[in-house]
Amino acid sequence: MHIDPVLLKSKGAMQKHYGKNDVVFYENEAAKFYYQIVEGTVKMFNDNNEGKQFLQGYFAAGQSFGEPPLLINENYPSTAIALADSMILRIPKEDFLELLRKYPDIKSELLQVFAERLYNKSVTAAEIVNHTPEARILSFLNSYKKKNADHAKVVIPFTRQIIADFTGLRVETVIRTLCRMKEMKKVDIINRKVIY
Repeated sequence: MHIDPVLLKSKGAMQKHYGKNDVVFYENEAAKFYYQIVEGTVKMFNDNNEGKQFLQGYFAAGQSFGEPPLLINENYPSTAIALADSMILRIPKEDFLELLRKYPDIKSELLQVFAERLYNKSVTAAEIVNHTPEARILSFLNSYKKKNADHAKVVIPFTRQIIADFTGLRVETVIRTLCRMKEMKKVDIINRKVIY
């Protein structure tokens, strides 16, 4: 979701710098802010007992993250960290809720964003439970392409590790599967970049 930064600042938002790998918020921390990225990237993830991460979301400039707990008075279900130096606007919960009351069009946009995220989570869950590594990776690639490309092929900006984190696979499995997919001409790999 993207709210005009000028409007956010007029309602109390402050811009904060986060260095690469800085934590924006921790899993189980009380939700206190609406966050919107001005520059940089953020990932939300969960760790399991073996230290493996499951990526819940990847967010870039112009996108927001971590909103649901604000609306239902819950703690954050995941940890969020900056993947690169990032500038993030954050507005306190009470000010954000007041903004939603005063601007119903923003509330409608937020509802649309939630519906898309919920739909994508459902598709991803079905792929993880029911399909082969290739099917999981193809689902991830199709989802990214649908959101970010308006032409035949797109460069996938994620490392093999991030693809593994999103799909619940081991990085070695992702590497082997992408190599097989390249041989079958389902993807191109040029200078270590996946093109789909």
